[in-house]
Amino acid sequence: MTLTCVAGLGVSGTAAARVLAERGERVVVLEAVEGERQRLVAAELARLGVEVRFGPMELPERTTRLVTTGWAPHHPLIAAALAAGVEVVGEVELAWRLRPEQAAPWLALTGTNGKTTAVRMLTSMLLAAGEKALAVGNVGVPVVEAVAEPYDVLAVELSSFQLHWSGSLAPKAAALLNVAPDHLDWHGSLEDYAAAKARIFERAATVVYNADDPIAAVLAAPYRGAVGFTLRVPRAGQIGVVEDLIVDRAFCPDPVHAAEELANLADVHPFAPHNVANALAAAALARAHGVPADAVRQGLRDFVPDPHRMSFVERVAEVDYVDDSKATNPHAAAAALAAYPSVVWVAGGQLKGADVEDLVRTAAPRLRGAVLIGVDRARIAEAMSRHAPNVPVVDIADQDTGVMDRVVTEAAALASPGDTVLLAPAGASLDMFANYPARGEAFARAVHEHGLRREPRT
Repeated sequence: MTLTCVAGLGVSGTAAARVLAERGERVVVLEAVEGERQRLVAAELARLGVEVRFGPMELPERTTRLVTTGWAPHHPLIAAALAAGVEVVGEVELAWRLRPEQAAPWLALTGTNGKTTAVRMLTSMLLAAGEKALAVGNVGVPVVEAVAEPYDVLAVELSSFQLHWSGSLAPKAAALLNVAPDHLDWHGSLEDYAAAKARIFERAATVVYNADDPIAAVLAAPYRGAVGFTLRVPRAGQIGVVEDLIVDRAFCPDPVHAAEELANLADVHPFAPHNVANALAAAALARAHGVPADAVRQGLRDFVPDPHRMSFVERVAEVDYVDDSKATNPHAAAAALAAYPSVVWVAGGQLKGADVEDLVRTAAPRLRGAVLIGVDRARIAEAMSRHAPNVPVVDIADQDTGVMDRVVTEAAALASPGDTVLLAPAGASLDMFANYPARGEAFARAVHEHGLRREPRT
């Protein structure tokens, strides 16, 4: 019997082990951490015949396949498998191989920023069209579990890590939202990161790309008939914006001479240029699947954004407070900053080696102040001194759990009526918080407390 080794007891690793065991395969799971959750999961898998080994991550003898859930090629376990000639596949690749006959088609999407929002918009459009659809992959349900269920179509969010270990995916349509430097510690270079993203196109029946993103346009160029989406007036073969309308010149009956109205910009919420781009990508994938225009519109209207993505928190003393804690890299922070004309910026965290010079240079004209936190705040402060020397900056070195109270107090002092205090950190959160939702929740709590102090309620 062949032996499949699964790396890690995370959500996707556990799902892969469970599915393989239910198919009668011999499975060993390796897990470095032996905590209470891991022991409970191991006990559950043991009932299916899965062996879980805690401790050193050493490849079992006679392993024929290693399933990874996004580990880097330089990880010792992965490197050992590759050196031994063991096939390494990702959970997504495994799911594709395990699809049953007449399996639901995949509408796949990747990008540096906006993936989850765009995939959820797409799912909303599919549901509005009467399809039995589910958002899976890097969001929600592991793909390896979903493929066995009787869905009409799957909306699949894919990370660069998942794509790196996926060699045979052939989605019905695949979209690339954008490419900006991120996860370079994993991939080694921007070129390798972009190449991983581009794998989504290799076997796709329809290629969809952001025509306004230079790297995405280059990556899509080899694919004849690729459909671009743009915030400008679309050419034939594109989906774009005409005045206040989202229009289709790719999948409409006469794309050369006419366009079909899909939705109004007012149907996109929260409204911001980058979120319109997310809607355009989702609409292109939906149209590639045959979704009618009225379902695209209704899907956008029905869509409920996930928390911490340009989420309006409260208005206090004529100042708006907005939580975009999900902006964990400079590209995402730049998109959020561009949505507001006058901003007091709350930024900082783990920059993961990313450059903030262009971010600060571009945002400088709209900045009225900045409050900086986190381990890499000095790098943002240095960029501010070069590109926005007249903008007041408050440096907060505190690392305690109550730091957001001081952050909001300082930001409020810098803000004037009509300004937006925007949490768009441009960095990861793990230097100070459990995750980006915890950071956003701390900000929102501090804003509410500030509002209570400023405007006592009776």
